Amino acid sequence: MIQSREEILKQMNKQKNLKATFESWKPEEQKEFLDICTGVRGVKMLYDAFFKEVMNPEYAPHRLNSFLSVILKDSVHVMSVLPNESTRLTDESSLLIMDIVVEFESGGIANVEVQKIGYLFPGQRSACYSADLLLRQYKRLRDEKKKGFSYRDIQTVYTIVLFEHSPKEFQVYPGVYRHCFEQKSDTGIEFKMPQKFIYIPLDIFRKKQQNEDGKIHNRLEAWLTFFCRDEPEMILRLIEQYPEFKALYEDVYELCRNVEGVVEIFSKELLEMDRNTVKLMIDEMQEEIQRKEQAIQEKDRALKQQEKELTLAKRQNESFEQRIAELEKKLLEK
Repeated sequence: MIQSREEILKQMNKQKNLKATFESWKPEEQKEFLDICTGVRGVKMLYDAFFKEVMNPEYAPHRLNSFLSVILKDSVHVMSVLPNESTRLTDESSLLIMDIVVEFESGGIANVEVQKIGYLFPGQRSACYSADLLLRQYKRLRDEKKKGFSYRDIQTVYTIVLFEHSPKEFQVYPGVYRHCFEQKSDTGIEFKMPQKFIYIPLDIFRKKQQNEDGKIHNRLEAWLTFFCRDEPEMILRLIEQYPEFKALYEDVYELCRNVEGVVEIFSKELLEMDRNTVKLMIDEMQEEIQRKEQAIQEKDRALKQQEKELTLAKRQNESFEQRIAELEKKLLEK
């Protein structure tokens, strides 16, 4: 299925637009493109088109079922893909590789997204979009059941986020690649709170696996290996331990035979990576500016407080001097 370097270059030289696009890339980008198409390295499964091709729940639901089951540590079955009516900001959508909402057979809902670069304030963002999904579920069930509706009908809403490059909060836990959040009481009382959050920092998993000589310990690690490792030896190791992944790689390499399509995919990814880097830099600069402004405001408040204290001390000193002068005057009169 894999073409040689000469075959790929020959195809591109026949089409001026492909040749011009290829030559506009940096040398290291040209090498990465040819390495992917010739099998020197594996395809980056987190590229938008590749990810959607192999994980599309419409024609390959069993793959998403398998992945979500190991993520949630529970057997789930995707019944349908719901329209994504989220109120995400436009500039945020460019950082997403995939953002889908699926409904399980149980009635639960999961928002699955892959972020190329982790957003700032991941907890606040996830909470907002989870609340949006929960409200959508409530409105839909209320409209369907009308008077028969009960809050008992509300099922768990999962927010599952995979980071290609995770935010700084996750770097504090270098050996942990799965973080699960749910609401619990500090007294022990138990309520069924329907919002759960799962975060997978793929960069941390990759470092951990590299430190363990590429070992794949379980099915969750098999899926994460599929998503974030592109070395041929790791691909072979994964297929040897879990043969079902062979079909996924075959789908992707079938795409790679369409050189024109891969050039378009690669060009789009390079453009998105540039945008992501700029967006992240802007966000970080804005956060730094806000921190500095806050520090300046705190210093201003401290200076004003010091000025008040100095003024008060000056007044007290003047009062003391006045009293001393009065006492000296009395002594002289005596």
